[in-house]
Amino acid sequence: MANLKEIKGRITSVKSTQQITKAMKMVAASKLRRAQDRIEQIRPYADKLGEILENVSSGSDADLVYSQEREINKVLLVVVSSDRGLCGGFNSGVFKRTLQLIEEKYQREQEAGFLTIMPIGKKALEFFKRRNFQLIEDYALLFGELSFDTARPAAEQVMRGFVSEEFDKVDVVYNEFKNAAIQILKAEQFLPIKTSAKKEEEEENEIDFIFEPSKAFIIEELIPKSLKLQFYKVLLDSSASEQGARMTAMEQATDNAGELLKELQLTYNRTRQAAITTEILEIVAGAEALSQGGK
Repeated sequence: MANLKEIKGRITSVKSTQQITKAMKMVAASKLRRAQDRIEQIRPYADKLGEILENVSSGSDADLVYSQEREINKVLLVVVSSDRGLCGGFNSGVFKRTLQLIEEKYQREQEAGFLTIMPIGKKALEFFKRRNFQLIEDYALLFGELSFDTARPAAEQVMRGFVSEEFDKVDVVYNEFKNAAIQILKAEQFLPIKTSAKKEEEEENEIDFIFEPSKAFIIEELIPKSLKLQFYKVLLDSSASEQGARMTAMEQATDNAGELLKELQLTYNRTRQAAITTEILEIVAGAEALSQGGK
């Protein structure tokens, strides 16, 4: 059994850790509020624009390079993680889903050397670099100063790669933000644009758009901008999810530290009581021995 000094040292250490996790939870909560506001403001606009994008690209006369279906030989996976740890299973879930996606759908491309990963987040860069994947490393530290202007070059490189047939398909793997406690792991197709599946089956219900100034202008100007916005929305979702996961993880760590402190305090009290009892017994035994010696 540990002595009183060792137990007291452990209590001090756990209290110190608890203070750190409590502070980290408060910091994460503050960052979460800002990140949540950003994603909630952009999501309705981005979702509606995405619907329009699907319907426009599904038109029979739409000649849209971003919706071209090609034979899949070269694949790009955009994997979004965090820059730091201490956020529970946030990063490990993304990595596990990415490896599962490769095994299930893109094993042939990987073996042929035609699978590329664009890690966004320091943890993703470190994870896939250790495993010798072919990487685009330019945007790994994007979360340092995340904004639409900083995210746009990454989206543009992805789009250029698809148009130039450097990649035949682009998927993104990330955590979608639902609330502070729940993040939904997603693996979605980014390019080519998914067209509306309802067109052939339900032509009578197809949405009829009036294009102003023209459909050509929409294709050339609006659709590339909307793709960049969708890409930025993915990053905002992941950013808010990260802070929610970190806040939850730090709250659990703080609670666990509290439970451990209770156990250590109980052990300390028992050990102290046992030590006092032993001292009393020794004193009584010594006094009795003296009294018997005097006789």
